[in-house]
Amino acid sequence: MRPGARNLITDVAGLRVGNAEDRRLKSGATVLVGDAPFTASVAVMGGAPGTRETDLLAPDKTAPGADALVLSGGSAFGLAAAQGVMDALAEAGRGFQVLSARVPIVPAAILFDLLNGGDKAWGENPYPALGRAALGAACADFSLGSVGAGTGAQTAQVKGGLGSASLMLPSGVTVGALVAVNPMGCVTTPSGRHFWAAPYEIGDEFGGLGPDPARGLQPLPPSKKLAAMAALGNTTIGIVATDAALDKGQCHRMAVAAHDGIGRAIQPAHSPMDGDLIFAAATGARALDATGMELAALGHAGAICMARAIARAVWEATPEPGDTLPAFRGG
Repeated sequence: MRPGARNLITDVAGLRVGNAEDRRLKSGATVLVGDAPFTASVAVMGGAPGTRETDLLAPDKTAPGADALVLSGGSAFGLAAAQGVMDALAEAGRGFQVLSARVPIVPAAILFDLLNGGDKAWGENPYPALGRAALGAACADFSLGSVGAGTGAQTAQVKGGLGSASLMLPSGVTVGALVAVNPMGCVTTPSGRHFWAAPYEIGDEFGGLGPDPARGLQPLPPSKKLAAMAALGNTTIGIVATDAALDKGQCHRMAVAAHDGIGRAIQPAHSPMDGDLIFAAATGARALDATGMELAALGHAGAICMARAIARAVWEATPEPGDTLPAFRGG
């Protein structure tokens, strides 16, 4: 397996990603949209999720998939970013057709970034406009780090951010991940100089620092994030996507497997204080030959992409005035 040309989730043909952020607010939104609707599902493993329209993605529900997926900061306020995306898609004539009506399907998930040093004293909820702007910016090439839903994200020790990575399988199928990293846990090892995801790095995509040389179980350092803000301000939310032809049940299985990437890159993961969630999206461009074995390979690739994307999010984060935690590379 090797990364796609961009090493981004948009190596899956037909998908685009857009970011919008407000530096004063220290928050933002990220949108993944397809050239056409795509099959989608979701797996939630954290104890404190914040979501919109995720029930529709269950295999037994009527909606066949989604027009777009939204990752946003802002806690429950950020769910409104999906409304801005939905309104813009409706204006463009997109949506699930019910007789003469069209209803865009835009599931969303949020992370908590309300206590990160940004100015949250807004008079009108800013997230519908951020969602609309992120959709308008959607393209194949996009920035990582302190942008979009990762703008105000934090980990236990350093700033979080937005990350992405991709892999091309020997079969020709492409898998990619997109993630906003804001966990209670640590993305870096106790030394603070290496990433838990180091065994999965390809090239120098997050610095080429290698695994931590320390041997044996190392105690995690006290969380700087908890000291700076609050114990309930967390969550890692992401998307794993492929050009394979999957139904909603198979998408769900890929999302479940991709959660292994969170467990490999963040310690601890899936805590009661995290809302860890992964959407899965499949464009259906490539048929699977041996469905069971190939689905297992897709899940494995999704987990590797997710782990790499998490480390890339932290590696690419940049310092901003008023930050309550430093960026990994200074500030």
